[in-house]
Amino acid sequence: MLAPKRAKHRKMFRGKRTGVSIRGSEVNFGEYGLKALTAGWVSSRQIEAARRALTHSTRRGGRVWIRIFPDKPVTRKPPETRMGSGKGDVYEYVAVVRPGRIMFEMAGISREQAIKSLRLASAKLPVRTTFVQKE
Repeated sequence: MLAPKRAKHRKMFRGKRTGVSIRGSEVNFGEYGLKALTAGWVSSRQIEAARRALTHSTRRGGRVWIRIFPDKPVTRKPPETRMGSGKGDVYEYVAVVRPGRIMFEMAGISREQAIKSLRLASAKLPVRTTFVQKE
C-alpha cells in the first residue's frame, strides 16, 4: 500500500475540506479519467482496492496512472482508552481529495472498457465520481 517514505512531521492537523481542486483537474497522461465530484479522504487501502479493480477488469491491458497519493497521517487512539494523555498513534495515511480532482487515468483500451473499469473502481472509493475524457 502507498505511504510516504519519510515525513517532516509525524502527526498532522485535520484541516479543512472546503474548496475545489485547481491542480490535477485535467486528464494529462492517459485518455480517460476518474474525476471526484465531492470532497473526502481516500485511504491508501481504498486506492489500492480501486487500482486492483482497474487492472483486473482490463485483464492487465492498457496503462493506469494513479494521480493521488496518501500523504496525510490520520491518528487513532486505542480502544477502551481514557480521554486525555495526548494525541493517538498514526493509524493510516489518506489523500485529501477535493471536487474536480482527477484520481485515476487510463489509456490503451476502448472507451466502453474504460467506462466499465472506472465504474468498478469508483465503487471502491468514498467520494462521488464521474468519467471524463481527454479533450
